[in-house]
Amino acid sequence: MEETKQKNLNKNSANLRSPICCVLGHVDAGKTKLLDQIRKSNVQANEAGGITQQIGATFFPMKVLQELTAVLNQKYNLQSRVPGLLIIDTPGHASFANLRVRGSGLCDIAILVVDIFEGLRPQTIESIMLLRKRNTPFVVAVNKVDRIYGWESKPWRSIRESEKKQEKHVLLDYDMRVKHIISQLAGQELNAVLYYHNKDFRKNVSLIPTSASTGEGLPDLLLLLIQLSQNMMTSKLLQLSTLQCTVLEVKMTDGFGYTIDVILANGKLHQGDKIVLCGLQGPIVTNIRALLTPQPLKELRVKSQYEQHKTVSAALGLKIAATDLEHAVAGSQLFVVGPNDDIEEIKERAMEEFKNFESAVSKVDKGVHVQASTLGSLEALLNFLTSEQVPVSSFSIGPVRKKDITRASTMLEKAPEYAVLLAFDIKISQEMRLWAEREKVRIFESDIIYQLTEQFQKYISAVRKEVKESAKDAVFPCILRIYPQHIFNKRDPIVVGVKVIDGILKLGTPLCIPSKNELELGSVISIERDKHAVTEAKKGDDVAIKIESKDSAQNLLYGRQFDHQDDLYSKISRESLNALKKYFPEDVSDKETFVLLLKLKKLFGI
Repeated sequence: MEETKQKNLNKNSANLRSPICCVLGHVDAGKTKLLDQIRKSNVQANEAGGITQQIGATFFPMKVLQELTAVLNQKYNLQSRVPGLLIIDTPGHASFANLRVRGSGLCDIAILVVDIFEGLRPQTIESIMLLRKRNTPFVVAVNKVDRIYGWESKPWRSIRESEKKQEKHVLLDYDMRVKHIISQLAGQELNAVLYYHNKDFRKNVSLIPTSASTGEGLPDLLLLLIQLSQNMMTSKLLQLSTLQCTVLEVKMTDGFGYTIDVILANGKLHQGDKIVLCGLQGPIVTNIRALLTPQPLKELRVKSQYEQHKTVSAALGLKIAATDLEHAVAGSQLFVVGPNDDIEEIKERAMEEFKNFESAVSKVDKGVHVQASTLGSLEALLNFLTSEQVPVSSFSIGPVRKKDITRASTMLEKAPEYAVLLAFDIKISQEMRLWAEREKVRIFESDIIYQLTEQFQKYISAVRKEVKESAKDAVFPCILRIYPQHIFNKRDPIVVGVKVIDGILKLGTPLCIPSKNELELGSVISIERDKHAVTEAKKGDDVAIKIESKDSAQNLLYGRQFDHQDDLYSKISRESLNALKKYFPEDVSDKETFVLLLKLKKLFGI
């Protein structure tokens, strides 16, 4: 029976798809640079801020992998049964949790990149949690070994050979750092060992020391990935007829118009297939005009010459050309309509995720408008803005259009400081910039989320500072009555107990006595209620106030120039009224405050 089982496994092995490998880890751990070294390209140099902003995909054919691992395979003579390796490179910054979730959801096996000097960082731990959640096997690339002081490097040497060439003191430093990472992983309840000491790959996590700069340890990493994939997950890699295809990005491609970058994880796609996918304005139903794949070793995000196909099989990163893709939602699933399928049911399934996302997003009446290139980027940006307490009133995906600017401009009436459009990873046309200028909408743009947020925070701080400075002129209307039994200090600074007869008393309010020829007492510098300092008191409140005179030479004295029979009024002016209306329109819009303002205007002849 065991022999029959093995024969069936060998028979099925001929129909294995390429494993999908996901690269995760903390920002600056060297994930993209590690892939650059493998494909001898320079994708990271083109990344904004050196941080991967989108999920990238690169296919490594088996022929290339064999060449890259030849230095080790000469010794072990291991056989390869998979057609190649499809590697997805996911962002490491904290704000890209959603993109990492989407990437790790697609993968069969993962590489967790850890900086040998930094050890486990917040996103490393988050990545471990994601992989555990999906029961995804992974290996740990302990990167940047070449930076250890005194390390003797040689390009693309196996890590065991490199270890043999190091001085004793260098090896001591190296061992100490590796052991520290092993202990950190133990803290995450993971048994980790150097891969060449690993006797049980199902129970222990393998560590492979690497250098993204020199390529040391990369032959070990690639060979281990291939062997683990084909030996431990054969059943998972069997070609399935069930389609699993995820949209990564929507792009304009020369000669094809709008196209979508997708990861085909399972199944097949054919030119002419009728497909359904999620759209910003409802489900999109269209036919595949062209199936395009980049040249081997070229990443899907980087422009290069594409190859056209009649049929493609998983696992593959490819570009699909079709009509009506302009409003496709990046990050959603793609469905193929079969001859007996209910198209309405498929349309409903296609829109389900986006509807769930929309309902989960917390929007407010007063906030900024957010625009991002993909659903994943939008999710990441919204999460980051929420953590930074930036209110969001609306959002959209894709290029900025007039309607997006118009939506942002509605804040001019509600809260002018939020008449802002935050554009993440989007190119904005000159026409749209001019339209925004005309509509008095500020645009902040960046390819890096935290820089975009910093720009906005800097702007809002400046606005609030300006408002604070200008708002100093604003004086809220109030009338106070002195309690004769609560006179705590008769001279400057005068401290008395009062009742707020009408209006709102705020810190800084200048007080005067209209019945005594508008005698100016000074400004309120403190307010206390029940022996606790407060910033304001409303109608009906009993509080103790301290009044500091503008002119100490006045020598004001309670009982001489004024007493409890004289009500105190806030001293308003035309300037203070204008500031009040401009900066606190909502606070003075109620009927009572309006009537009191009219009364004071008449009293002071304004």
